[in-house]
Amino acid sequence: MSGADAAARITVRDLIAGAHARFKRARLTYGHGTTNAWDEAVYLVLHALKLPLDQLTPFLARNVTVRERQRVLRLIEARIGRRVPAAYLTREAWLGDYRFYVDERVIVPRSYLAELLQARLAPWLVQPARIKRALDLCTGSGCLAVLLAKAFPAARVDAVDISRPALAVARRNVTAYRLQRRVRVLQSDLFSALHGKRYDLIVANPPYVSAAVMRKLPPEYRREPPLALAGGTDGFDAVRVILGEATQQLTADGLLVVEVGHNRKRLEAAFPHLPFVWPQTSGGDDCVFMLERRDLAGAARAAPAAPAPQRQAKRASAASRRR
Repeated sequence: MSGADAAARITVRDLIAGAHARFKRARLTYGHGTTNAWDEAVYLVLHALKLPLDQLTPFLARNVTVRERQRVLRLIEARIGRRVPAAYLTREAWLGDYRFYVDERVIVPRSYLAELLQARLAPWLVQPARIKRALDLCTGSGCLAVLLAKAFPAARVDAVDISRPALAVARRNVTAYRLQRRVRVLQSDLFSALHGKRYDLIVANPPYVSAAVMRKLPPEYRREPPLALAGGTDGFDAVRVILGEATQQLTADGLLVVEVGHNRKRLEAAFPHLPFVWPQTSGGDDCVFMLERRDLAGAARAAPAAPAPQRQAKRASAASRRR
């Protein structure tokens, strides 16, 4: 073998090692499917080469063609040069074993609610078979609506978002899982277009990032729709509305499950009369809360939200800027 031939031989291992080193030097920010430079490098290389994402070792010594190498390098350059989250580059995101289409119209799925739904909310939900109507509030890509339908086969699911572009992505994912007959995708500013419809289960991953944190987000997170992240001055604008209005949308034994990031202490301080239950997730016991309908009376005694017309005008204005 000539020296030129040897130099031209590039393996999967070489590509991953090179991407890993470059990602570390670039000081990228992670959290959109992976949490570190190595996992990000492995994911992008395997995706670009169309290799199984759960089988690395058998392919490490595999030689790659010039065309394959170029395909990998394009992803690496975009990841570093434009600080684009990997999920937007590959047009996919994974929650457990479920793959979802994503693009810049939606936040990259990474909800802790997915873990709880895969366990059918056990042990807090004693009779999962009784869930006949469920709501995914702030559905974004529709990923949680799909997981709801999978977890509760007897349930019809409403997937709601204020953003028309996001709902187009949600419909694509619902269709991909052939759930159009059970999952209804509709536009609504939180509960406003639901007209008092009641649900046995409501899950929500609303915007909950405070204004101060929004100003400091790294470039990768600024690539996501601000409407899906920004929760107002203290991050709780949407959460207040949900807590204040959920009673009217839940059945007598209905359950509300909401993700709020690592904000347990601040939320409990804002709503001291509510008996929040905080299930353990991979992110800790401060990310997701649960409340039964009968426990929500204390929400009325918390600090009031902004007047509804003002709130809806703000959100509608933000949504129009994204269309």
